[in-house]
Amino acid sequence: MKDNVTEEHLYLAFSHQYRDSIFPLHTSISLFLLSYCDCKLFKVFLVPTGEDVGDQCVTKNLAGDLEVHLISRCQLPVVVQSCTLPAVVVKDDKFCRAGLSVVLRHIIQKTFEADPSKKDVLELLGFKKTCLKACAEVSQWTRLCEISIPLAVERFLTASPEHCQALPPDILLLERKLGEPVRVHNDDKIRRQKLQQQKASAKAAVPVLGEEATEELKPGEVHEHPPSSLELSVAFSKLLAQEAPEAINREAPHIRRTKTSDLPLLDHVFAEGLYFTVADLVLLPCIHQFLVCSKKQGKNLVNLPLISSWYRRVQEVPGVKKAAGKCNMELLQLPELVSAPKEQLQHSASVPDELEEDNEDSHFIGGPRPTMTKLMENGIEAKFSPHPCPSWTLDWTSLPSAVSPGEGE
Repeated sequence: MKDNVTEEHLYLAFSHQYRDSIFPLHTSISLFLLSYCDCKLFKVFLVPTGEDVGDQCVTKNLAGDLEVHLISRCQLPVVVQSCTLPAVVVKDDKFCRAGLSVVLRHIIQKTFEADPSKKDVLELLGFKKTCLKACAEVSQWTRLCEISIPLAVERFLTASPEHCQALPPDILLLERKLGEPVRVHNDDKIRRQKLQQQKASAKAAVPVLGEEATEELKPGEVHEHPPSSLELSVAFSKLLAQEAPEAINREAPHIRRTKTSDLPLLDHVFAEGLYFTVADLVLLPCIHQFLVCSKKQGKNLVNLPLISSWYRRVQEVPGVKKAAGKCNMELLQLPELVSAPKEQLQHSASVPDELEEDNEDSHFIGGPRPTMTKLMENGIEAKFSPHPCPSWTLDWTSLPSAVSPGEGE
């Protein structure tokens, strides 16, 4: 552990405590990450949003083994008073980091700097350390984790029973995203391993299936999640700092010759794909509260099988249950759910088009038009000239999605 670490102050909003969480949920998320990282480098302050909040509200099991202090809004450093919490400020300095993702990433980086042996903590930032790095205005994934899901859960918890019959659209969007194929930097290699595993499983099942069933089994068709899937093996080898498993030392010739387009797709293990990241730690306190409330209301979670599986899987990650215990989160033990047919999911509740990240029919609505309107309202008129080559067109469907100016809306 490095000595002489500069003291930093972490300011968190505090409106109320409900069951085993502190609200707003951004505060619960921040405290949960501190507990998971076992980080005590920050002096934590809770900033009540109301007038009359006594010390007793903060001293009883609010932040696990973390020491927290009450401070009123008017006592905040001037630079923090103009920011939305959470925020971090170096003691006696004017540099402020504000916003959930920025603060969480800073906590992770400071924890690793203070104790470089905590490589598992640094891995929370994902490949190239970019997890939740893009701001919510640019990245729809950051917006979903940082803003949409916490707000949707808070509204769901406070809504009257007659107004919370349907599942929140943002929860349904997360469910849909967990069902999308996973892309990772070593995508081709892992997908070839999965193909080899599938063919080995199919071959081993021949005596049991019989000749008729074998004829119907097409290449690549196996159970969606075998007891020990390759995705799980790869994910947990990363968590335990082991070498990723190889199905066989050398791929068979027919596996090597298989076209990339014919390889099986990878399934989600965690929120961002195969690997456990800070995104999972952001979502867990939110989804936990949503599931607790849903269970209390007797709601059937059959339409959320992927979220339920993710919730169970996150509990298996080393350190998660310990952190939950520190924060007095009583994690639920959910039963295995069978995926509902896609048609049933579509009829149960629809996700608004504006929530879809990769909607091919969506049109770019940003650009100069709003700016031009503001200028004209203030008496400034812009003159337009025709494009020098109006016949030029781009086939956006043939280009990577990231090239499109509508990618970040």
